[in-house]
Amino acid sequence: MSEVQSITLTDEQREFRAVLRQFVADKISPLAGDIDRDAQYSWATFEALKSMELTALSYPAEYGGSGASLVDQAIAAEEIARGCASTSLQFLISKLGMLPVINFGSEFLKSTYLPRIASGSSQCSYGLSEPDAGSDVASMATKATLDGDVWTIDGTKCWITNAGISDLYTIFARTSNDRHTGITAFLVEADWGVQVDKLEHKLGIKGSPTGVIRLDGVKVPDSHRIGEVGQGFPIAMHTLDRSRPTIGAQAVGIAQGALDYALGYMKERTTFGRPIGSNQGLQWMAADCAMRIEAARGLVYKACAIADEGDPHGELSMAGAMAKCFASDVAMQVTTDAVQLLGGYGYTNEFPVERMMRDAKITQIYEGTNQIQRMVISKKLGL
Repeated sequence: MSEVQSITLTDEQREFRAVLRQFVADKISPLAGDIDRDAQYSWATFEALKSMELTALSYPAEYGGSGASLVDQAIAAEEIARGCASTSLQFLISKLGMLPVINFGSEFLKSTYLPRIASGSSQCSYGLSEPDAGSDVASMATKATLDGDVWTIDGTKCWITNAGISDLYTIFARTSNDRHTGITAFLVEADWGVQVDKLEHKLGIKGSPTGVIRLDGVKVPDSHRIGEVGQGFPIAMHTLDRSRPTIGAQAVGIAQGALDYALGYMKERTTFGRPIGSNQGLQWMAADCAMRIEAARGLVYKACAIADEGDPHGELSMAGAMAKCFASDVAMQVTTDAVQLLGGYGYTNEFPVERMMRDAKITQIYEGTNQIQRMVISKKLGL
C-alpha cells in the first residue's frame, strides 16, 4: 500500500465541526436517552437533520445535494454519533442505500430518486444480507427473473437498517447460478410489495429499526435495475468500500462522546477529598483513550481522503477496512473504560456511557464484521 499523507482539516471544516457540535448539543443529545429507552425511530431528530440540510450533504449538487466530500461526511457522522448513535444512522443509511445509484445507476434513477433523498422526503435502505448469506453474501438466495421488461423478485433480506421507515430499498438478487457474476442490483419502491416480517430487539442503537423484509413476487421494471445484469456483487463491494470509513467515523464519535462525558465526571466526582481526575491511574486510562481515538480518527480521515481522490492507487479497500475495524475496536474499548471511570453510576442508564457502550458494539459487526475486515487486510497484504 503506497504512502498517503495524513490530512489536516481546513478552517472551513473546523468551523463546520463547531457548528455541528453545537447543533447536536442543542437538538440531538437531549433526546438521545429517551430515544434509547423508547426504542422507537425519532422523527424529531430526522426533522432536525433536515432543518440543517444534512440529508442533502452526501449527494451530488446536480441532484439537489450539497456535494460534500467524504471527509466532510465523516465529520458529520462523528459529531452526530457523539450525541446519539441512532441519529447518526438516520444520516448514514440512505447514503449506503443510494451509493449504488450514485456510482452505477442510470440518469433516470439518479434524477428521479436522488433529489427525493437529498430533500429528506424519501429514505433508502440497503438489502444485501440474508439469513444464510451474511458475511458470505455471494450465497444469497433471493432471486430475480425477467419477463419482458419487468423483473419478479422473491426472497428475504435480514439486518435491514430502517426497515419499515424507508420507502426505497436497494435489493441485491440472484439472476443466474454463478456465485459472483449471477447477482444484480435493483432499486425497489416499498409500496411495490416490500413486507416487513419482523423488527429485531437489539442491544443498542435502539432508535434505529432493524428488521427482516420479504419480497414475494415483487414486480420491478428493468428501468430500476442498477448497473448491468450480473454486476451486483462488485457493486456491493464497491459500495461497502466507500461506506465503511463513515462507520469508522460513527465509531469515533461514539468513543469521543463517552470520553468527553467521563472527563467531565472525573473533574466533578470527589473521593478522599479530591476529584477522581487527580488520580494518576485514571488519568492514564483517559490518556490512552484519547490516543486511541485520535489514531482511529486519522485512519478514518485517510480512508475518506483516498475515496475523495478517486482511489487512484487502489488503496481504498484496505484503508477502509483498517479504518472501520480499528475505530470500532477503539469505540468498544473506550466506552467500556468510560463505564469503568464512572464506577457504579456508569452501569446505570441515568448516565449515557452505558448506552454508548451498547451502541458501540454494533460498529464491530455491521457492514462486515471485524473478522471480515481483517480478512480483507490480510488479503491485501498478500496472504
